[in-house]
Amino acid sequence: MRPLHEYGWDDWRRLRPVSHGIKTLRYDATREIHVRRRQRGGDTSLPRRIRGRRVLVTIAYDDSEVIDMQASAVAQFVPHAFYVIADNSSDDTLAREVAAVALRHAVPYVRLPRPLSSGEGSRSHGLALDWTWRNVIRPGAPEAFGFLDDDVFPTAPDDPFATLRQQPVYGALRTQGDRWFLWAGFCFFRFDAVSNRKLNFGQDWFKGLDTGGGNWEVLYRLLDPNSLAFAPTRFEPYRPGADPVHDSVQWCGQWLHEVGQTRRAGRLEQAADKRRRIKKILAPDVAPSAQGGGGGTSRERPQSA
Repeated sequence: MRPLHEYGWDDWRRLRPVSHGIKTLRYDATREIHVRRRQRGGDTSLPRRIRGRRVLVTIAYDDSEVIDMQASAVAQFVPHAFYVIADNSSDDTLAREVAAVALRHAVPYVRLPRPLSSGEGSRSHGLALDWTWRNVIRPGAPEAFGFLDDDVFPTAPDDPFATLRQQPVYGALRTQGDRWFLWAGFCFFRFDAVSNRKLNFGQDWFKGLDTGGGNWEVLYRLLDPNSLAFAPTRFEPYRPGADPVHDSVQWCGQWLHEVGQTRRAGRLEQAADKRRRIKKILAPDVAPSAQGGGGGTSRERPQSA
Protein backbone atom coordinates (compact mmCIF):
# COMPACT_ATOMS: atom_id res chain seq x y z
CA MET A 1 0.00 0.00 0.00
CA ARG A 2 1.00 3.65 -0.29
CA PRO A 3 2.62 5.56 2.57
CA LEU A 4 -0.05 7.13 4.77
CA HIS A 5 0.92 10.69 3.80
CA GLU A 6 -0.06 9.94 0.18
CA TYR A 7 -3.70 9.37 1.13
CA GLY A 8 -5.94 12.43 0.87
CA TRP A 9 -9.00 13.39 2.86
CA ASP A 10 -11.34 11.60 0.46
CA ASP A 11 -9.27 8.41 0.83
CA TRP A 12 -9.52 8.58 4.62
CA ARG A 13 -13.24 9.33 4.45
CA ARG A 14 -13.69 6.15 2.43
CA LEU A 15 -11.33 4.24 4.76
CA ARG A 16 -9.06 3.34 1.86
CA PRO A 17 -5.89 3.19 3.98
CA VAL A 18 -7.62 0.60 6.17
CA SER A 19 -8.97 -1.48 3.26
CA HIS A 20 -5.66 -1.24 1.41
CA GLY A 21 -3.80 -2.35 4.51
CA ILE A 22 -6.08 -5.36 5.04
CA LYS A 23 -5.85 -6.40 1.39
CA THR A 24 -2.07 -6.05 1.45
CA LEU A 25 -1.85 -8.30 4.50
CA ARG A 26 -4.08 -10.83 2.73
CA TYR A 27 -1.98 -10.75 -0.44
CA ASP A 28 1.22 -11.18 1.60
CA ALA A 29 -0.25 -14.13 3.51
CA THR A 30 -1.38 -15.76 0.25
CA ARG A 31 2.10 -15.36 -1.20
CA GLU A 32 3.76 -16.87 1.87
CA ILE A 33 1.46 -19.88 1.74
CA HIS A 34 2.02 -20.32 -2.00
CA VAL A 35 5.83 -20.22 -1.92
CA ARG A 36 5.83 -23.01 0.67
CA ARG A 37 3.88 -25.36 -1.57
CA ARG A 38 5.64 -28.19 -3.38
CA GLN A 39 6.19 -28.26 -7.12
CA ARG A 40 3.85 -30.47 -9.11
CA GLY A 41 6.54 -32.14 -11.16
CA GLY A 42 9.80 -31.75 -13.00
CA ASP A 43 13.39 -31.41 -11.87
CA THR A 44 13.88 -31.27 -8.09
CA SER A 45 17.65 -30.71 -8.32
CA LEU A 46 17.59 -27.23 -9.90
CA PRO A 47 19.03 -25.33 -6.91
CA ARG A 48 22.13 -27.51 -7.05
CA ARG A 49 22.40 -27.29 -10.84
CA ILE A 50 22.24 -23.49 -11.08
CA ARG A 51 24.89 -22.68 -8.48
CA GLY A 52 27.35 -20.09 -9.77
CA ARG A 53 25.72 -19.93 -13.21
CA ARG A 54 23.84 -17.29 -15.18
CA VAL A 55 20.25 -18.52 -15.13
CA LEU A 56 17.46 -17.54 -17.51
CA VAL A 57 14.00 -18.58 -16.29
CA THR A 58 10.90 -18.38 -18.45
CA ILE A 59 7.41 -18.59 -16.98
CA ALA A 60 5.41 -20.85 -19.31
CA TYR A 61 1.63 -20.62 -19.47
CA ASP A 62 -0.61 -22.88 -21.58
CA ASP A 63 1.34 -22.43 -24.83
CA SER A 64 3.83 -25.10 -25.90
CA GLU A 65 4.39 -23.58 -29.34
CA VAL A 66 5.71 -20.32 -27.98
CA ILE A 67 8.00 -22.19 -25.56
CA ASP A 68 9.31 -24.24 -28.50
CA MET A 69 10.11 -21.02 -30.35
CA GLN A 70 11.78 -19.43 -27.34
CA ALA A 71 13.85 -22.50 -26.41
CA SER A 72 15.21 -22.67 -29.96
CA ALA A 73 16.02 -18.96 -30.07
CA VAL A 74 17.72 -18.96 -26.66
CA ALA A 75 19.84 -21.99 -27.60
CA GLN A 76 20.91 -20.21 -30.78
CA PHE A 77 21.52 -16.69 -29.46
CA VAL A 78 22.14 -16.99 -25.70
CA PRO A 79 23.93 -20.35 -25.43
CA HIS A 80 25.90 -19.34 -22.33
CA ALA A 81 22.72 -19.02 -20.22
CA PHE A 82 21.34 -21.89 -18.13
CA TYR A 83 17.78 -21.82 -19.46
CA VAL A 84 14.95 -23.14 -17.26
CA ILE A 85 11.24 -23.56 -17.99
CA ALA A 86 9.05 -22.87 -14.95
CA ASP A 87 5.60 -24.02 -15.99
CA ASN A 88 2.64 -22.09 -14.56
CA SER A 89 0.13 -23.64 -16.98
CA SER A 90 -3.43 -23.93 -15.68
CA ASP A 91 -4.36 -26.90 -17.89
CA ASP A 92 -2.79 -30.31 -17.23
CA THR A 93 -2.91 -31.36 -20.89
CA LEU A 94 -1.21 -28.15 -22.00
CA ALA A 95 1.35 -28.54 -19.21
CA ARG A 96 2.24 -31.99 -20.54
CA GLU A 97 2.80 -30.44 -23.95
CA VAL A 98 5.13 -27.82 -22.44
CA ALA A 99 6.99 -30.58 -20.58
CA ALA A 100 7.37 -32.49 -23.85
CA VAL A 101 8.92 -29.41 -25.48
CA ALA A 102 11.37 -29.11 -22.57
CA LEU A 103 12.32 -32.77 -22.95
CA ARG A 104 12.81 -32.40 -26.71
CA HIS A 105 15.13 -29.43 -26.19
CA ALA A 106 16.86 -31.04 -23.17
CA VAL A 107 15.89 -28.02 -21.06
CA PRO A 108 15.35 -28.24 -17.27
CA TYR A 109 11.65 -28.12 -16.40
CA VAL A 110 9.67 -27.57 -13.22
CA ARG A 111 5.86 -27.60 -12.88
CA LEU A 112 4.91 -24.90 -10.41
CA PRO A 113 2.28 -25.41 -7.70
CA ARG A 114 -1.28 -24.44 -8.56
CA PRO A 115 -2.20 -20.94 -7.32
CA LEU A 116 -4.53 -20.92 -4.33
CA SER A 117 -7.22 -19.24 -6.42
CA SER A 118 -7.63 -18.56 -10.11
CA GLY A 119 -7.41 -14.80 -9.59
CA GLU A 120 -6.16 -12.88 -12.60
CA GLY A 121 -3.18 -13.39 -14.83
CA SER A 122 -0.80 -10.81 -13.42
CA ARG A 123 -1.28 -11.99 -9.86
CA SER A 124 -0.72 -15.63 -10.85
CA HIS A 125 2.41 -14.60 -12.74
CA GLY A 126 3.73 -12.76 -9.71
CA LEU A 127 3.18 -15.84 -7.53
CA ALA A 128 5.04 -17.95 -10.10
CA LEU A 129 8.01 -15.58 -9.96
CA ASP A 130 7.98 -15.50 -6.16
CA TRP A 131 7.86 -19.30 -5.94
CA THR A 132 10.79 -19.61 -8.35
CA TRP A 133 12.81 -17.01 -6.45
CA ARG A 134 12.21 -18.65 -3.07
CA ASN A 135 12.54 -22.31 -4.11
CA VAL A 136 15.04 -22.31 -6.98
CA ILE A 137 17.01 -19.08 -7.31
CA ARG A 138 17.70 -18.07 -3.71
CA PRO A 139 18.74 -21.53 -2.46
CA GLY A 140 20.69 -22.14 -5.67
CA ALA A 141 22.84 -18.98 -5.42
CA PRO A 142 23.59 -18.44 -9.13
CA GLU A 143 25.98 -15.78 -10.34
CA ALA A 144 23.04 -13.93 -11.89
CA PHE A 145 19.48 -14.64 -12.93
CA GLY A 146 16.78 -13.24 -15.15
CA PHE A 147 13.09 -13.74 -15.79
CA LEU A 148 11.41 -13.83 -19.21
CA ASP A 149 7.82 -13.94 -20.35
CA ASP A 150 7.32 -17.00 -22.53
CA ASP A 151 6.67 -14.87 -25.63
CA VAL A 152 9.98 -12.96 -25.55
CA PHE A 153 12.60 -14.06 -28.10
CA PRO A 154 16.22 -13.10 -28.76
CA THR A 155 16.64 -12.30 -32.45
CA ALA A 156 20.43 -11.94 -32.51
CA PRO A 157 23.38 -12.97 -30.33
CA ASP A 158 23.12 -11.22 -26.99
CA ASP A 159 24.31 -11.38 -23.40
CA PRO A 160 21.55 -9.86 -21.25
CA PHE A 161 23.74 -10.38 -18.17
CA ALA A 162 26.65 -8.27 -19.44
CA THR A 163 25.40 -5.00 -17.97
CA LEU A 164 25.29 -6.61 -14.52
CA ARG A 165 29.08 -6.31 -14.36
CA GLN A 166 28.58 -2.58 -13.78
CA GLN A 167 25.23 -2.47 -11.96
CA PRO A 168 23.02 -4.70 -9.80
CA VAL A 169 19.92 -4.89 -12.03
CA TYR A 170 19.06 -4.59 -15.72
CA GLY A 171 15.98 -4.87 -17.88
CA ALA A 172 13.05 -3.01 -19.38
CA LEU A 173 12.15 0.07 -17.35
CA ARG A 174 8.60 0.92 -16.34
CA THR A 175 7.60 3.99 -14.35
CA GLN A 176 4.62 5.17 -12.36
CA GLY A 177 4.97 8.72 -11.15
CA ASP A 178 8.16 8.95 -9.09
CA ARG A 179 8.40 5.17 -8.76
CA TRP A 180 9.99 2.74 -11.17
CA PHE A 181 10.47 -0.99 -11.58
CA LEU A 182 11.66 -3.55 -14.11
CA TRP A 183 9.07 -5.22 -16.29
CA ALA A 184 8.72 -8.78 -15.01
CA GLY A 185 8.94 -10.20 -18.55
CA PHE A 186 12.51 -8.96 -19.10
CA CYS A 187 14.46 -8.38 -15.89
CA PHE A 188 17.92 -9.44 -14.71
CA PHE A 189 19.67 -9.38 -11.35
CA ARG A 190 23.16 -9.94 -9.98
CA PHE A 191 22.56 -12.45 -7.22
CA ASP A 192 25.01 -11.03 -4.69
CA ALA A 193 23.23 -7.66 -4.93
CA VAL A 194 19.79 -9.03 -4.04
CA SER A 195 20.39 -12.27 -2.14
CA ASN A 196 19.60 -10.69 1.23
CA ARG A 197 16.53 -8.78 0.00
CA LYS A 198 13.01 -10.02 0.66
CA LEU A 199 12.13 -9.80 -3.01
CA ASN A 200 8.47 -9.60 -3.99
CA PHE A 201 7.75 -10.00 -7.70
CA GLY A 202 4.03 -9.42 -7.29
CA GLN A 203 2.00 -6.32 -8.01
CA ASP A 204 1.47 -3.30 -5.83
CA TRP A 205 -1.64 -1.89 -7.46
CA PHE A 206 -2.21 0.59 -4.65
CA LYS A 207 0.99 2.27 -5.86
CA GLY A 208 0.02 1.67 -9.50
CA LEU A 209 2.79 -0.92 -10.01
CA ASP A 210 2.23 -4.03 -12.14
CA THR A 211 3.91 -7.44 -11.76
CA GLY A 212 7.43 -6.98 -10.42
CA GLY A 213 6.52 -3.66 -8.83
CA GLY A 214 6.33 -5.27 -5.40
CA ASN A 215 10.12 -4.93 -5.35
CA TRP A 216 9.86 -1.15 -5.14
CA GLU A 217 10.04 -1.01 -1.36
CA VAL A 218 12.75 -3.63 -0.88
CA LEU A 219 14.98 -2.90 -3.88
CA TYR A 220 14.21 -0.30 -6.52
CA ARG A 221 13.67 2.69 -4.23
CA LEU A 222 17.22 2.14 -2.94
CA LEU A 223 18.71 2.51 -6.43
CA ASP A 224 19.16 5.67 -8.51
CA PRO A 225 17.63 5.00 -11.95
CA ASN A 226 19.67 7.87 -13.40
CA SER A 227 22.83 5.89 -12.70
CA LEU A 228 21.58 2.71 -14.38
CA ALA A 229 21.42 1.51 -17.98
CA PHE A 230 18.16 -0.08 -19.13
CA ALA A 231 17.21 -2.09 -22.19
CA PRO A 232 16.20 0.21 -25.07
CA THR A 233 12.49 -0.42 -25.47
CA ARG A 234 9.82 0.49 -27.99
CA PHE A 235 6.39 -0.69 -29.14
CA GLU A 236 5.31 -0.79 -32.77
CA PRO A 237 2.52 -2.38 -34.87
CA TYR A 238 3.44 -5.96 -35.72
CA ARG A 239 2.90 -5.11 -39.40
CA PRO A 240 2.30 -1.89 -41.33
CA GLY A 241 -1.28 -0.74 -40.87
CA ALA A 242 -1.97 -2.86 -37.78
CA ASP A 243 -3.62 -1.33 -34.74
CA PRO A 244 -0.70 0.28 -32.83
CA VAL A 245 -2.47 -0.26 -29.48
CA HIS A 246 -4.07 -3.71 -29.69
CA ASP A 247 -1.79 -5.35 -32.26
CA SER A 248 1.68 -4.24 -31.24
CA VAL A 249 4.96 -5.98 -30.56
CA GLN A 250 7.66 -4.76 -28.21
CA TRP A 251 11.39 -4.59 -28.77
CA CYS A 252 13.76 -4.77 -25.79
CA GLY A 253 17.05 -4.24 -27.55
CA GLN A 254 17.47 -7.34 -29.74
CA TRP A 255 14.66 -9.20 -27.94
CA LEU A 256 11.19 -9.35 -29.48
CA HIS A 257 8.07 -9.54 -27.30
CA GLU A 258 4.97 -10.88 -29.01
CA VAL A 259 2.65 -9.03 -26.57
CA GLY A 260 -0.29 -11.24 -25.67
CA GLN A 261 -2.81 -8.40 -25.59
CA THR A 262 -3.89 -9.20 -29.14
CA ARG A 263 -4.98 -12.72 -28.18
CA ARG A 264 -6.42 -11.68 -24.81
CA ALA A 265 -8.58 -9.10 -26.59
CA GLY A 266 -10.10 -11.87 -28.72
CA ARG A 267 -8.37 -10.71 -31.89
CA LEU A 268 -7.52 -14.29 -32.81
CA GLU A 269 -6.98 -13.77 -36.54
CA GLN A 270 -4.53 -10.94 -35.86
CA ALA A 271 -2.84 -12.98 -33.12
CA ALA A 272 -2.29 -15.90 -35.48
CA ASP A 273 -0.93 -13.59 -38.17
CA LYS A 274 1.36 -11.91 -35.64
CA ARG A 275 2.83 -15.24 -34.62
CA ARG A 276 3.41 -16.23 -38.25
CA ARG A 277 5.32 -12.99 -38.77
CA ILE A 278 7.38 -13.53 -35.62
CA LYS A 279 8.33 -17.00 -36.85
CA LYS A 280 9.45 -15.41 -40.09
CA ILE A 281 11.62 -12.93 -38.15
CA LEU A 282 13.20 -15.78 -36.20
CA ALA A 283 13.70 -18.04 -39.25
CA PRO A 284 15.98 -19.64 -40.29
CA ASP A 285 17.86 -19.48 -37.01
CA VAL A 286 15.33 -21.30 -34.86
CA ALA A 287 14.65 -25.01 -35.03
CA PRO A 288 12.30 -26.20 -37.80
CA SER A 289 9.76 -27.42 -35.21
CA ALA A 290 9.24 -23.81 -34.15
CA GLN A 291 8.64 -22.75 -37.75
CA GLY A 292 5.70 -25.06 -38.19
CA GLY A 293 7.51 -26.80 -41.02
CA GLY A 294 8.21 -23.55 -42.81
CA GLY A 295 11.57 -22.24 -43.79
CA GLY A 296 13.32 -19.12 -44.81
CA THR A 297 16.50 -17.89 -46.41
CA SER A 298 16.62 -14.44 -44.83
CA ARG A 299 15.48 -12.82 -41.65
CA GLU A 300 14.30 -9.36 -40.72
CA ARG A 301 16.54 -7.55 -38.26
CA PRO A 302 15.17 -5.20 -35.60
CA GLN A 303 15.84 -1.55 -36.19
CA SER A 304 18.11 0.11 -33.67
CA ALA A 305 16.13 1.48 -30.76
